[in-house]
Amino acid sequence: MKEFTNDVKNILGLQLPTDPRWVNLAELELEEILTDHAYCEQKAATTCISLIQRYPHRVEMVEELAPIVTEEWGHFRSVLAELKKRKLKLGKQRKDVYVNKLLEFQRKGGHPEDRFLDQLLTMALIEARSCERFKRLSEGLNDDYMRKFYRKFMESEAGHYTLFINLAELYLPKDKVRKRWKEWLQYEKELMDSAEIRGDRIH
Repeated sequence: MKEFTNDVKNILGLQLPTDPRWVNLAELELEEILTDHAYCEQKAATTCISLIQRYPHRVEMVEELAPIVTEEWGHFRSVLAELKKRKLKLGKQRKDVYVNKLLEFQRKGGHPEDRFLDQLLTMALIEARSCERFKRLSEGLNDDYMRKFYRKFMESEAGHYTLFINLAELYLPKDKVRKRWKEWLQYEKELMDSAEIRGDRIH
């Protein structure tokens, strides 16, 4: 399996690249992948809203996430427009096995700060993997228009991943954040290694 370049590793930190076969499967199921993508953008917006509602006293985080809500919702609308243009339909939202597995790794008890850290790192990891998947699509799809379409999403998600890491380090000791991030990356590697390759899912 092709490994990441040092560049991508430094940007994303991900330990295992997406199997190249995923792009070929996704291209065969464009309606399904666009539908899943739309819901991913919607969930990203609502999760940021949830964080704002839960932690209104974290002023810097509220200010940083407010425009992300607008941006993610704009992405949702962009994907809807693409579906409409292609005379495809937004299907039903499906169970996101990847995200649910990440949620299982979050600390449920202990200190509230530890739970807060895991919430931010979960978002960082989802954004990082989304960025990597969009990179795959922007380089591997046969349709030139769709390659450019996903290039724009890739560039946006890379910035989001960095934002969540920076927010974690703003409120918590940097060494604590980095230590827990390594644990998350290892867990995600094992998750990706055992996951079924499906072309109808972004994750």
